[in-house]
Amino acid sequence: MNVKGLMMVGLTSLFVLTSCGTAKKYPPKTITKIIRDTIIVNKHTEQPEMTRAAKLDNYKINVDKYPAVGQDERIRYLVMHYTAIDNDLSLKVLSERDVSAHYLVTDLPDNQIHLLVDETKRAWHAGVSKWKNIDNLNFTSIGIEIVNKGFADGKTNKAFMPFPDHQIKKVGELAKDIVERYKILPVNVVGHSDIAPGRKPDPGPQFPWKRLYDEYKVGAWYEEADKLAFITQYPLDADNYSFILSVQNEFKKYGYDVPTSGKWDDATRKVILSFQYHFRPQRYEGTMDPETWAILKALNKKYNP
Repeated sequence: MNVKGLMMVGLTSLFVLTSCGTAKKYPPKTITKIIRDTIIVNKHTEQPEMTRAAKLDNYKINVDKYPAVGQDERIRYLVMHYTAIDNDLSLKVLSERDVSAHYLVTDLPDNQIHLLVDETKRAWHAGVSKWKNIDNLNFTSIGIEIVNKGFADGKTNKAFMPFPDHQIKKVGELAKDIVERYKILPVNVVGHSDIAPGRKPDPGPQFPWKRLYDEYKVGAWYEEADKLAFITQYPLDADNYSFILSVQNEFKKYGYDVPTSGKWDDATRKVILSFQYHFRPQRYEGTMDPETWAILKALNKKYNP
């Protein structure tokens, strides 16, 4: 082969090598070193799991009896919020100030959900709150913030903003994953307004609780037949002490923090309004009526028999 031929072969080889090198895709770098946690095989499930435990220089941590039967998850509640501000400001406020949530779902039609706080840590999202006689739900809950402008004050009522379909799909899939992993009870999937009646209105009556229940098996909802049956039992005199006290006890039984005063006081009206936001969003005034009472009774029949 002459010199010209050798040069052509060399150039061709170089071109092939260069092309292959350019086309080759390397996998993304994965960090595998575990700094704070330890991988231990769970003797009950025979599956490896990440566990936070001591690592000592001079002693061995024995895991032969791990995990003990007497334990449960720290996470018992899932709390839904809306931010009342736009995407950029929501990200800034929830990541740079003294308020946070574990997740933020923007209103953009993309496939992104923002993780802001490790689920094993306490996020500052619930504030002064109470549910099922448990105070300060920050310690025992995961918070999902949803970008939504909240409401505009109208002449006679608040005009709450709707949630776009693509956003609810994100929330639904995320909530389903959290509920299944932590085995969160249906009645413990709540809105900020449920755990702080009167102080917080979010996620408001436009949030599709029934859709989450129907499509994602997330949260609680009543049986229509039970509601219709209880409506017929609503008393003629709904302002007597005994009936009001029974309503307050029904709310308390379901989980709400409500006084047992036997009066339609301001605190009770705030609870009724929050309840209507969640379970009767077509009409919410904060006053007791047959349908609201029947829904409450139907819920307790189903979840707190």
